[in-house]
Amino acid sequence: MTAAIETRNLTKRYGHSRGIIEVDLVVETGQIFGFLGPNGAGKSTLIRLLLDLIRPTSGGASVLGLDVRRDRLAIDRRTSYVPGELSLYSDLTGRQLLTYLGNLQGQVDAAYRESLIERLELDPTKRIKSLSRGNKQKVGLVAAFMIRPELLILDEATAGLDPFIQLEFEHLCEEARDEGRTVFISSHQLPEVEHLCDRVGIIREGRLLAVETIAGLKERALRRIEIDFIGAVDAEAFANLPGVSDLIVRDGTLRCTVMGSVDALIKAAAHFEVRNIRSVDTSLEEIFMAYYGSGEAADKSAAGEASHAAA
Repeated sequence: MTAAIETRNLTKRYGHSRGIIEVDLVVETGQIFGFLGPNGAGKSTLIRLLLDLIRPTSGGASVLGLDVRRDRLAIDRRTSYVPGELSLYSDLTGRQLLTYLGNLQGQVDAAYRESLIERLELDPTKRIKSLSRGNKQKVGLVAAFMIRPELLILDEATAGLDPFIQLEFEHLCEEARDEGRTVFISSHQLPEVEHLCDRVGIIREGRLLAVETIAGLKERALRRIEIDFIGAVDAEAFANLPGVSDLIVRDGTLRCTVMGSVDALIKAAAHFEVRNIRSVDTSLEEIFMAYYGSGEAADKSAAGEASHAAA
């Protein structure tokens, strides 16, 4: 099956400033893909290159099997895009704008559009200029989903939405995936992708550090472990264990942080009589920050060894 998105050494520089650097990325059709990074990491730059809104310094990209430059119009017909900063016709009502955009597209199911308006709790009678940021975002999301595109590209799409509407947005993304369509979500809000995305790409300072499944990210998780022993234990028995840091042994209790497998720690603890073990899995946000802060990730970024992975 043709990949929904594929980039090859994609690079964009703004004079002496970097945008993105040698990004190799494959997003397969029929998945929800999260593109993660802090503000300024290069997320929006990549999206604009995919949509031919800006041109690359070097490298290339294809969307839905089509060249982003040569086949832009064909890509536009099959793709919806919600930018991070929406610019809408302010004097129109939401319904007028959606009707206008639907007429331009020419393939909108009016009943489905109305169901989206209801599900996202949008008042379509109000003029755009009177809407809050969150309600303007709802207009953009209805416009994006109502044509049932093969590919949705959503840049910080949940900005301004309340938690209930965010949940409905997630349902819409899952429905699109279940129909075989692809959703590409750019975000720096990690909790929203933790239970939604099939795979995530991590970008830092313009370089793609990794493409992982959520499960794969969690395999790198930092776990906080506490082990209560019956009787005294020697801290030296746990020194220099792989993945173990922040080790403290006091009053018969061991506390430490473990990255990845806890196998070595458990085997070392088995030499003593154990009363209890407590483990706290970190959130995806903590995993993400640990990944950013790791020497391995920083070294890869400096060396330009961006990961290439097919989902």
